[in-house]
Amino acid sequence: MHRSLVLVLLVASLVLLIPGLFAPVITIRGVLTREGIAQVAPEMLQRGLDDNTLNTLKAMMNPTVVGLLDATGGDLRQMIIDKVTPSLTASLTQNMAEVEVFQQTRSIVSSVRRLYEVGSPVPATLILLFSVVVPFVKTALVGWAMFVSDETRRRRTLAFVETIAKWSMADVFVVALFITYLAAMASQTTPAQGASLVAFKAEFGPGFYWFAAYCVFSLASQQLTARVLAARV
Repeated sequence: MHRSLVLVLLVASLVLLIPGLFAPVITIRGVLTREGIAQVAPEMLQRGLDDNTLNTLKAMMNPTVVGLLDATGGDLRQMIIDKVTPSLTASLTQNMAEVEVFQQTRSIVSSVRRLYEVGSPVPATLILLFSVVVPFVKTALVGWAMFVSDETRRRRTLAFVETIAKWSMADVFVVALFITYLAAMASQTTPAQGASLVAFKAEFGPGFYWFAAYCVFSLASQQLTARVLAARV
């Protein structure tokens, strides 16, 4: 009876934990906004008008106009910018739809791998320790204690499980910090004269809810499991 109850609790924990680790936790999308593009259009136009582009435009223009500009010392580049910018800005603001330029979906495991790849071993190790190692160690130890016949060894094992179980809120804390960090990074926008060129949006994926359910279930079941095994003679 005791073993069956403990086994059910352990299996249920794993059923919740594994999707929580491998399913997408968060998705971040970045889109170019119409207002931001309209604001940076003059600068983009100015940088795009290099000498080769100007020579191409001159070949398309009336030679008389080009000759008059050269004779009077007129700036063809600035003239084009002054003439095109107002209509280009108005057209972009009115007609352009938001363009997705970035999308990234991460699970806890893939996020740990990515943090190691980009040279952030400390947060990667914390997430790996509290979100992967500690849950599996607790599960393995409780499962092992379930089949230990020696009462002293069983009680010592459960005492150790209770000790590391004090870090149960740490895995929630680390994941919360990780998600908050991603959300904060996703909320940052590139200012362009008061407008946002790129707007980011972060959304929780199913992995977040699986892992949250595991945390709640683990906290509720670990005390029951410890009591059941401790009381078994």
